[in-house]
Amino acid sequence: MQLTVVGSGDAFGSGGRLQTSYHVSWAAGDFLIDCGATTLIGMQKLGLDPDRVGTIFISHLHGDHFAGLVWWLLHAHYVTGRTAPLTIVGPAGIEQRFATAAEALFPNSTQIDRRFEMTFYEHAAEVPATFGDVTVTPFEVQHPSGATPYALRIECAGKVITFSGDTKWVENLLPAANGADLFIAECFGFLTPTGHHMCWRDIESHLDQLAAKRVMLTHMGPDMLANRAAVRDQRVLLAEDGLRVAV
Repeated sequence: MQLTVVGSGDAFGSGGRLQTSYHVSWAAGDFLIDCGATTLIGMQKLGLDPDRVGTIFISHLHGDHFAGLVWWLLHAHYVTGRTAPLTIVGPAGIEQRFATAAEALFPNSTQIDRRFEMTFYEHAAEVPATFGDVTVTPFEVQHPSGATPYALRIECAGKVITFSGDTKWVENLLPAANGADLFIAECFGFLTPTGHHMCWRDIESHLDQLAAKRVMLTHMGPDMLANRAAVRDQRVLLAEDGLRVAV
C-alpha cells in the first residue's frame, strides 16, 4: 500500500503548500482522505488519476478539507467523462454542504446529467463502516466546522492509517491511533497550540501513548515550518507535498 501526500498545507497555503489531501493506492484500488480545493491540481502534478479513486473520506467540513469535491464533480463530468461510481463519506450534512458550495461556486452544477453515480454517507462516531475493501471508524475530535469533526481510522489490506483531521489535543486520538501503521497528525504550531489545532509539544508528549508505528506531521503553520529541524524523533516524518510513503 502506498500513501501519497497530495497536499500537506494549512488553509492559507503556508510554505507554498497545497491544501489537505492524501491519496492511498493498493492492489484493489485507490481512495482519498480529505479533498481540499487544490486537490486536483496536486493530483495532476503527481500523475494520479482521479477516476481510479472510488471513495473519498472527509474528516470535517472546512473548505480546505472538502471544497475540492466541487471541482472533482466538474472534472469527472466535463474532462474525463467518468462512469465509475464515487462514494463520499463525511460528517452529518456533507451532501447538503457540498451542494451549497457547488451552487455558490458554479451555479446549476449539481443539476448536470452525470454519467456516474455519486453517493454520500455520513459518519457515526466510533461505528465502523465498510466500503468495498476499506473500513473507516470515526472518532469525534474538537474543531468547530458546523458539523461534528472526526479523526479517521482507516483499515485496508491488513494496514491501518489514522488521520487526526484538524483538532486540538483530545483523548480520542489515542484509540484512533493505537497500533496504526501510520498516524497522520495535524501540527499547526510548534510549542503553543493555536485555536482548535495541535502543536508539536502536544504530539511529542503523547507519542508513546499514541502507540502508532510512525507519525507524520502535517498541516503545519509558519511557526511549525520554521522549526521543523527541531523534530528529531525517529518515529516522526514531516509531510511534504508529493511525498510517497510505503505503508
